[in-house]
Amino acid sequence: MPFILLLYIVSYLDRFNVSLAGLQMSKELGFSDSVFGLGSGIFFIGYFLLEIPGGVLAEVWSARKWIARILLTWGFLASATGFIHTAQQFYWARFFLGVAEAGFVPGILVYLSHWYRPEDRGKAIAIFFAGIPASQALGGPLAAVLLRIHWLGLAGWRWLLILEGIPAVVLGIITLFYLTERPQKAKWLQPDEREWLAGELEKEQASKTERISAWRALADPRVLLLAAILFLGLNSNYGVSLWLPQMVQRLSTFDVSKVSLIASIPSLCSLPLMLLVGWHSDRSGERIWHTVIPRLLSAASLIVVFFSTVSGHIWLSVAMLSLATIGFYCAHPAFWPLPNVFLGRAAAAASLGLINSFGNLGGFLGPYMLGALSDRTGGFGPGLLYLAGCSLTSGLLVLVVGSVAGLKRRTRSS
Repeated sequence: MPFILLLYIVSYLDRFNVSLAGLQMSKELGFSDSVFGLGSGIFFIGYFLLEIPGGVLAEVWSARKWIARILLTWGFLASATGFIHTAQQFYWARFFLGVAEAGFVPGILVYLSHWYRPEDRGKAIAIFFAGIPASQALGGPLAAVLLRIHWLGLAGWRWLLILEGIPAVVLGIITLFYLTERPQKAKWLQPDEREWLAGELEKEQASKTERISAWRALADPRVLLLAAILFLGLNSNYGVSLWLPQMVQRLSTFDVSKVSLIASIPSLCSLPLMLLVGWHSDRSGERIWHTVIPRLLSAASLIVVFFSTVSGHIWLSVAMLSLATIGFYCAHPAFWPLPNVFLGRAAAAASLGLINSFGNLGGFLGPYMLGALSDRTGGFGPGLLYLAGCSLTSGLLVLVVGSVAGLKRRTRSS
């Protein structure tokens, strides 16, 4: 798990460092809010294209090799983004970065299902998704240093993008030799431990009440509903994450280094609470309310941010953005085990790809809408209300999932 966590930290550094690079990049290249929002979000259009095949390949081929391939290609493309000069180059670099990274999250989730029993899976997923706030908490201080440099005639934002792509390439090579595919191949476990764990995972598959194909899973109403929930939730999540540094910059008179450090506060606050929610969800066996309450917390916090930005209260805005971020990330540990509750292994792998790919289209729409509404209205207020509405609707739809096909009962019994 420490290695898996490290991979996700690097993944999110390369995905979100553009939000911090934008503190200098937009001014140097003359990008409007609409251009920056579109370029930031277009990553998820490329991401959408290969998510479903990525989850299936991790199940039927090799999760280890698939994850390594993803790391190598996205590392090269992440560094290449540091050499852009026009809006069109920005769009294409972000699009192909999304294509390169597609399949990583479902691949990891499939990999974790090969190692963790249902009653332990929420904690494992919480540790994995802790890479999101951890990367943003780390990215702020790193950006505060890298944005100050000016080597070989290149501005700090370019070095930020170039240097942060290199670890992915190195870790891609290590992954091929380090990760073990399944418990049966783990030489570092005792024979009786391997047999016990493999037996427990087989019991899980034998206990599935439904056996549907991977293709049928993609049309399952519960899977489509989960995809819609993630789509709405990630509108808010990525809308805030990708715009947070520029929101803080415009609300204050701080320089880019201070803004980078302040922007890391929300993620730093959410990290321990995310792990706590994953632990408690596993201990109680409850998934629905552990997903609903964080979504509603995010919606309420963003509404408060709307009023605090109008009145210019920067620290109240940062505090409420921290609460909203806590809600975004605390919803993950209980949400992602849900497909495995009612689907077989191959069907769950395909559904994870669909849910993540469709859901991440929200990562395109949220940042774009915030930028477009900012250009049109001259402020972030209307965009924040849009994001709050998405988070609220996402939370309410989770309650619908809980009533479909007895899912509440199954999550408790799992």
